[in-house]
Amino acid sequence: MAILQKITPCLWFDTEAEEAAQFYVSVFEDSRILRVLHYTEAGYEIHGKPASTLLTVEFEISGERLTALNGGPQFKFSEAISLEVNCETQQEIDYYWDKLSNGGEKGYCGWLKDRYGLSWQVTPIILAEMLSDPDQDKCTRVTNAFLQMKKFKIRDLEKAFSGK
Repeated sequence: MAILQKITPCLWFDTEAEEAAQFYVSVFEDSRILRVLHYTEAGYEIHGKPASTLLTVEFEISGERLTALNGGPQFKFSEAISLEVNCETQQEIDYYWDKLSNGGEKGYCGWLKDRYGLSWQVTPIILAEMLSDPDQDKCTRVTNAFLQMKKFKIRDLEKAFSGK
């Protein structure tokens, strides 16, 4: 089997790995479940999971491979790691913001937590271009604008960038 990518993020869930993978696959185009593995009797004294309980789901969202693991309740997601969704249009931002935050929490600056507690950043691609402009006044205006936003509004960023 060929390695599709060198580094694959593994997302630790209590028991929701399959449900979460199915959800993520439903949100992103060009996505699919690749493989489902189950615990065996081996190692029961360590993991405590009955044989045939779901262990991992390997899946792909928008061409990126991830693994969801049913590891138990010991660990929870935090904002220390997030998945960034780079968006070209406001329509994309609206779509991902609404889908991923449904049942979760909406934060500031494009950050949200989905229903499983995983943090996401729904970000317009144009933001990095604006913030790397050599005109520091433009950068300051854009920064001040986006710090007030929950969901990014490209039109408002563009107005701030142009000084309107």
